[in-house]
Amino acid sequence: MQQKRATPPIEHAHRAALQSLPFSDTRDFENADRGFIARGTGVVTADDGRVVWDNESYSFLAGDAPTTVHPSLWRQSQLAAKQGLYEVVEGIYQVRGFDLSIITFVEGDAGVIVIDPLISTETAAAALALYREHRGARAVVAVIYSHSHVDHFGGVFGVTSQADADAGLVEIIAPEGFTGHAVAENVYAGTAMARRAGYMYGASLARGPQGQVGTGLGQTASSGEVGLIVPTVLITATGRIHTVDGVEIEFQLAPGSEAPAEMHFYFPRFRALCLAENATHTQHNLLTLRGALVRDPHLWAGYLTEAIGLFADRSDVAFASHHWPTWGRAEIVEFISTQRDLYAYLHDQTLRHLNQGLTGAEIAELIELPPTLENAWNARGYYGSVSHNVKAIYQRYMGWFDANPARLWPHPPAELGARYVEALGGMDRLVDLAQAAFTAGDFRWAATLLDHAVFADQHHPAARALYADTLEQLGYGAENGTWRNFFLSGATELREGNFGTPASTAAPALIAQLTPEQLFDAIAISVNGPRAWSLDLAVVVVFADLDRRYRLTLRNGVLTTTRCGADTTAELTITLTKPRLIALVGGDLTSGGLEVSGDEGVLTALLGVLDRGDPGFPIDTP
Repeated sequence: MQQKRATPPIEHAHRAALQSLPFSDTRDFENADRGFIARGTGVVTADDGRVVWDNESYSFLAGDAPTTVHPSLWRQSQLAAKQGLYEVVEGIYQVRGFDLSIITFVEGDAGVIVIDPLISTETAAAALALYREHRGARAVVAVIYSHSHVDHFGGVFGVTSQADADAGLVEIIAPEGFTGHAVAENVYAGTAMARRAGYMYGASLARGPQGQVGTGLGQTASSGEVGLIVPTVLITATGRIHTVDGVEIEFQLAPGSEAPAEMHFYFPRFRALCLAENATHTQHNLLTLRGALVRDPHLWAGYLTEAIGLFADRSDVAFASHHWPTWGRAEIVEFISTQRDLYAYLHDQTLRHLNQGLTGAEIAELIELPPTLENAWNARGYYGSVSHNVKAIYQRYMGWFDANPARLWPHPPAELGARYVEALGGMDRLVDLAQAAFTAGDFRWAATLLDHAVFADQHHPAARALYADTLEQLGYGAENGTWRNFFLSGATELREGNFGTPASTAAPALIAQLTPEQLFDAIAISVNGPRAWSLDLAVVVVFADLDRRYRLTLRNGVLTTTRCGADTTAELTITLTKPRLIALVGGDLTSGGLEVSGDEGVLTALLGVLDRGDPGFPIDTP
């Protein structure tokens, strides 16, 4: 791939950032190094020898920022790439730099409590091994999932087993609603989210000053085995106190904040507060670029205010499952308050401007943070950003339509591109205009023009090449890690071709936890409506392992499911287990465990109108 140098406008912007931001404040580096015990291995492999985590690939993050990386993002990546076992306070330890997230070990009277066991079995096992090497072979007595995102539970089989959970030897503690939210995210829009996540995390980018340098929240996601053990203890109310191995834990529920099921918790023995992922050393996403439901910043800020009131006076340290801890009561209050004020300010000011008639895009260009927040390193936009968070707040309240009637029914991108090319005098003229914008450093305008060009003719060599160069410069200039990854991933695909979905979290262990209703929903959203228009059929599905019966009907291209009794009939009755249904939907028609009674053609017809998602759908080409 022909990578380019940073252009003078990008270099100028980076010099300005060096002058305007408080780089002389090194407290984050001191805190990130505090309590260091041992580094451990930077490379983790699966049983088959495949590398699932390689923190050594970030060894280039040393010295001053190169011209191809925003100096603020370079600083954040240097901090996030720090690796090893650290003491938070005596009795609480973290392993950092082994995955996108951080795993925490809380020592009880005899065993150890694990908080948020990373994404992969392999990385969690490596982290536990490093902890035990220096703290002894304590048995895991509990695992706490702070919330329902995969980087906080997926590695659970690296620290315990389903057998130990079933035997009551290990408690699995999570907030109410955890399992449903954890698995649903990977089903309904899982294929599209995973494809976009490849862009967001820069999974196919080379690591280095002209490639992936991190995500701002952590370096990247591991690619090992994802697992899930269903919680055995659900936290259903703020104020609940639960004791594990002599360690008392006080809980605060925070649903609908950074995750739909999330909680904070406090350890009185250690005067330590875990804030899950609601207060980290970055501005977080209100709408993650891979796709999700818009989060509620007003609610999020409220939970942080509540956390200060509940725990701050009693805390000597606050930690999360990303980044490094904060020590000292005054420092904790300032840190949480800054994070709280950040989300509240974005929420309130977006609504103020919205009610004055501005659109999301206009508000995003207008809003400036107060100086205190602008200069707080933990409020900088490394993972979320003011720009896309403001647009998300607008979307949450107003939806996609900005009320301008000209934008109510525009042409789709390919047709719009063709018309813009014609209106501007042809492809060569459009490319000339884009080149002029590129030379002047107006990369946003150049990208807009070239987006139209490529959607009009994706094979036009000059347009495609200049578009890649333009996205590359936008990547070099981005302070936000995920913006950089998106821009550079787009440039990579324009130059080298579609890289598909490098990793997917739709793991068998997650799919196995789907309820029958969720499974049927997954089938329903796979129905190719037009192909199914002429079908009018009914199926009864009997789950032999669950003692449940459902009646499925397909008409007008819509699959509808209802629970039914033993007297309900249909053209076809299928008796099977839930795992066998999962296999059947996956295309396995020949294995045993499937009892069919009635018209087998109904099953053939139903399976014949199901479409699989496309993990390689195009993003920056039509």
